Amino acid sequence: MTNVELIDRNKLPRHIAIIMDGNGRWAKERGKLRVFGHKRGVDSVRDVLEGAVDVGVPYLTLYTFSAENWNRPKLEVAALMELLVSSIGKETKRLMTNGVRLNAIGNLEQLPPRALTYLRNCIEETASNTKCTLTLALSYSSRWEIADAAKKIAQSVQQGLLKPEDIDEHLFAQHLNSYPLPDPELMIRTSGEQRVSNYLLWQLAYAELYFTNKLWPDFRRDDLYAAIVEFQNRERRFGLTSEQLK
Repeated sequence: MTNVELIDRNKLPRHIAIIMDGNGRWAKERGKLRVFGHKRGVDSVRDVLEGAVDVGVPYLTLYTFSAENWNRPKLEVAALMELLVSSIGKETKRLMTNGVRLNAIGNLEQLPPRALTYLRNCIEETASNTKCTLTLALSYSSRWEIADAAKKIAQSVQQGLLKPEDIDEHLFAQHLNSYPLPDPELMIRTSGEQRVSNYLLWQLAYAELYFTNKLWPDFRRDDLYAAIVEFQNRERRFGLTSEQLK
C-alpha cells in the first residue's frame, strides 16, 4: 500500500507545522547558489500544500523566513524577498483553485514594502477560501511573539481592562500572533536537523515531532503522507497513562 492509502482520514492532524530546512545545502551539493535551492523549494511547497488539501488537512503552517534570517548575507535576503513576491504573484490563482486561504504571522512590518503589499493582497483575495489555511511564518520569532503577547497583556492590565488574576493559559494564547489558529498536532522538520529553532514554542507544547533527513527541495506529498502515517501510529497521552486512554 502507498502512504496515502495507509492514512486514516478520520484521524488526521488538524494542523501541521513544517520547518523547511535544507534549501542551501541542496543547492551547494549541486554546485549552485543557495537561492537556486530556495527556488526549487517553492516546488515542494506547492506539492505538499496540494497534498495536504487532497487528504483534508485544514491548517498548514510553514516556517518561511525567521527573524534570525535577516542576518544572512544581504544578497541572499534580497533574493528571498524577491522570491516571496514572485511566488505569491504566481501562486495566487492556484490557491484560489485549491480553496486555500493565505495567512501570515510574524513581525510583518519588517518586510520590504513591495513584499508586504503582495502578501496582503493575496491574503485579501483568498480570504473566503475554506478548504485549507496556509500560514506563512515570516520575519517570525517565537520568543518575539511570546514577549509581544506579554506586552499586550501588561498594557491591558495597566489600562484597567484586565486584572492579573484574569491571566491564564487560554487568555495568553489569545494574545499570540498566531491566534486563532489551533495548535499544531504535528511538526515536521526536514534536512536531518532535530531542533525547533524558535518556531511556535508555545503552540508546539503537545505536538508530535517528526524529523527526516530529506532536504526540503526533495520533500514531496508522499513524504508528508509518511509523516502523517507515523503520527497516526503514535500514542498521544497528554500526561495520562496508556491504561487511562484505553
